[in-house]
Amino acid sequence: MKIGIASNDQNSIAEHFGRTKGFVIVELENGQELSRTYRKNKFSVHSQPGSHEHAEHGHSHTAILEALADCELVMARGMGRRIYDDLRGAKIESYITSQSQVDEAIEAYIRGDLDDNPEKGCVH
Repeated sequence: MKIGIASNDQNSIAEHFGRTKGFVIVELENGQELSRTYRKNKFSVHSQPGSHEHAEHGHSHTAILEALADCELVMARGMGRRIYDDLRGAKIESYITSQSQVDEAIEAYIRGDLDDNPEKGCVH
C-alpha cells in the first residue's frame, strides 16, 4: 500500500494538506517500508503562486485526487473539510493527525495507533 504524507521538507508533516510543498509517498508491505519518494505539489490550487488562502471556495480537487490516486491513505496535520470528504469519497483514507514527524506517523500507522482528528479540519 502507498501512503501520501503532506510535507514541506520531507521530514515534518505539513499543517495544511492543500498548501504543502509536496507529499512523501511511502510504500509499505507487511509493515515494512519498501520505498519512499517525494512528489512536489503542483496540483493543489492553494500551492500555486499568487493563490489566496481562501479566495476560491468552489475550486475543484480533481487534480490532487488524480495525483494521489495510487495512495490508499493520506495524512496531514490539517486540511479543509471538503478535501477530507473528497478523499474519502475517492476511497482514499484521510487522516488529520497530531503527529508532527513523517517517520513517527508511519510507525504509528504500522502499530495501528495513528490518531485521526477530523474535527480539526477547517471549513472555508
